[in-house]
Amino acid sequence: MSLDHADVAALRQHFSGTLVTAHHPEYEQSRRVWNAMIDRYPGVVARCRTVADVVVAVNWAREHKVPIAVRGGGHNVAGKATCDGGIVIDFSEMKAVTVNPEKRTALAEPGARWTDFDIATQAHGLATTGGTVGDTGIAGLTLGGGFGWLGGRHGMTVDNLIGADLVLANGQTVHASASENPDLFWAIRGGGGNFGVVTAFEYQLHPIGPMVVGGLVMHPIERARDVLRFYRDLTATAPDDLTVAAVLLTGPNGHKLCAMAAAYVGSVEDGERAVAPIKAFGPPVLDVLGPIPYLGLQALLEAAMPAHVLNYWKADFVPALSDGLIDAAIDIYSRVVSPQSSILLYPIHGAATRVARTATAYPHRSGIHMGIYALWTDASLNAQNIAWVRAAWEQIQPFVPGGVYVNELGEDEGDDRVSLAYGENFVRLTQIKAKYDPENLFALNANIRPAVTA
Repeated sequence: MSLDHADVAALRQHFSGTLVTAHHPEYEQSRRVWNAMIDRYPGVVARCRTVADVVVAVNWAREHKVPIAVRGGGHNVAGKATCDGGIVIDFSEMKAVTVNPEKRTALAEPGARWTDFDIATQAHGLATTGGTVGDTGIAGLTLGGGFGWLGGRHGMTVDNLIGADLVLANGQTVHASASENPDLFWAIRGGGGNFGVVTAFEYQLHPIGPMVVGGLVMHPIERARDVLRFYRDLTATAPDDLTVAAVLLTGPNGHKLCAMAAAYVGSVEDGERAVAPIKAFGPPVLDVLGPIPYLGLQALLEAAMPAHVLNYWKADFVPALSDGLIDAAIDIYSRVVSPQSSILLYPIHGAATRVARTATAYPHRSGIHMGIYALWTDASLNAQNIAWVRAAWEQIQPFVPGGVYVNELGEDEGDDRVSLAYGENFVRLTQIKAKYDPENLFALNANIRPAVTA
């Protein structure tokens, strides 16, 4: 549907932020999100300044029966942070991060990105498990689960969320925590934006840094089989403080590579001992693994995921890195279309595995997250890159027992894949959805439909 001038005028009466419509000079910029594949035209982008603005926007959307998209960082690959014809609740002007160093907590507004968060918390020598690409918004990553370099030591991002403020579908403001609306608190720790619009997140922080050990070692693709077998053995016995990802990628010179990205978040001395086998294996063609500021570690993968390029992804969890899967990954990458594309293996280990699958809505507490990421810049190559990802995903299916990270569901994946993202937690999520959003107002997400009640 399209919005007329009277519709927007009604919103403007009680809204203190900025409303950006099609004739606004910033409309083109405001409608765009991180993934350049997404090209949508919202009726209005509502840049909120206050929680009251969010309440006004939600009530207006419900009364006018228009779709609601919520934009924190806008980083979601499926483009759920924008929409056609509806309203985008935009948090780009609400990104404050307030740290309480005595309690080791941080209160963050939903427009903050992980770079903003890390800078604020590292000023006090503190951190929590957060995104490995600093441009990612804290909101979407947290609500979906949250991988990060601290996962082995301190668990997933959702394991470090201690409270949140939300605007519900009926316009009511509530707090969710272990003691207040605990069912809602359980649901938002992995259930995405299905239950309300979060206006503040409170996190538990931990002493980290300022120096840790981290970086990359790279090997020629011809040695990838040996590297990935070494990686498999290494990660099977890695201590909680050591997280190591593996990636197939293409270097600046056009040569394909197999890399290990490592982070040790204990003492530098212990870290140097822990990564010594990684540095000794090979030898690598590039070794930039050693003492690094925590903020530098958090920026380690930044260049691999630039903003505003074309993206198409598929991902799954695999229980282990078998020889068959190693061979499949290498074969897949031999046929890659774009040099910006990669295959990433990211383990769940340590503290993240010691949380029960049903303790939070996010259920994936073991195995390896495997992401197949196509990135490119020439739109004439869309079909070839999408075909590469789809063929690659089909090739790994014999090794996949079922299950996917909700934050990496693509635009073209349906209800079955959403239910796979939650496994045994899915039915409970539909019941909580029916309680807090029975009309499915918040549907522009990896949507959990409300349970049908008699």
